[in-house]
Amino acid sequence: MAFRASWIRIGLALLLVPLLATGGVAAAAWWWIDRPLPLATPSVELSIEPGDNPRTVAQAWVGAGVMTSPRLLYEWFRWSGQARRIRAGSYEVTEGTTPRTLLDKLVQGDELRERVRFIEGWTLRQLRAELARAPHLKPTTAALDEAALMAAVGAPGIPAEGRFFPDTYVYSRGVSDLTVLRRAHRMMQQQLQQAWEQRAADVPLKTPDEALILASIVEKETGLDADRGQIAGVFVNRLRIGMPLQTDPTVIYGLGASFDGNLRRRDLETDGPFNTYTRGGLPPTPIALPGLASLRAAVRPERTKALYFVAKGDGRSAFSENLADHNRAVTRYQLRR
Repeated sequence: MAFRASWIRIGLALLLVPLLATGGVAAAAWWWIDRPLPLATPSVELSIEPGDNPRTVAQAWVGAGVMTSPRLLYEWFRWSGQARRIRAGSYEVTEGTTPRTLLDKLVQGDELRERVRFIEGWTLRQLRAELARAPHLKPTTAALDEAALMAAVGAPGIPAEGRFFPDTYVYSRGVSDLTVLRRAHRMMQQQLQQAWEQRAADVPLKTPDEALILASIVEKETGLDADRGQIAGVFVNRLRIGMPLQTDPTVIYGLGASFDGNLRRRDLETDGPFNTYTRGGLPPTPIALPGLASLRAAVRPERTKALYFVAKGDGRSAFSENLADHNRAVTRYQLRR
């Protein structure tokens, strides 16, 4: 290895010293390799596309603001023996970067990365808005409707709502937003399947899709981990006896953009596919992105006799087994407040 490195230095010196001399700099090639490269700005960024050859990469770095000879940089890439290992990606160099450390960065794929976070309980509309704000993503899906979007991620004919797992996704600068969406969709499929395989034997859900729908409702009903299992238990009890779910979040979802923040009696009485007051069973699709805790609660709900619950106003819920107790809880926690 040392013998080969010596020949690389000798060969590089024979090629580079005339170039250095032409620039009025009399120095050995190995001195240049470990000297900081002058930069036009404190940091210089560059995106290398798949298929870019080493000469193009060297010229692009100089064009971006690395103040050196592009031929000098190219010859270093070539004589290092690692030119073909340069990886595509988005990179940043700062003051103090040498030709050696620059090449190491390109070969190791030490590139710039960004991140985007999808939150539990978000709707698809909120997810897509966040995706549009994410830095350095190519917006290839912005103009797609939901059907085209699902076809693009590899799930044609599947409703888009609730199909992307809420998490933080790290990506390379310059990639397509479709890359992130495919990862989020694949992650939801994996998490849903794992939860479904661990479902309770007596849970009244026929398919993983039904579990996803119920999990999305649980997600919207509470942000408190301690209450998720019992809330799921209430809904499962209602499904078992054919009682309507009567959950406000599905009605609000059905109202869409017309919802002004105030749910009225007429909203609860107006029939629609997402009105779980007027229709029995589950709504036709999820209503939000359920997190892992809600997925698990939906398939393994807490065993309870409760059929009702009401928000206390502090993030927790009060549970009741009969309507009389529930009405008293509503009076205590909602009407008086």
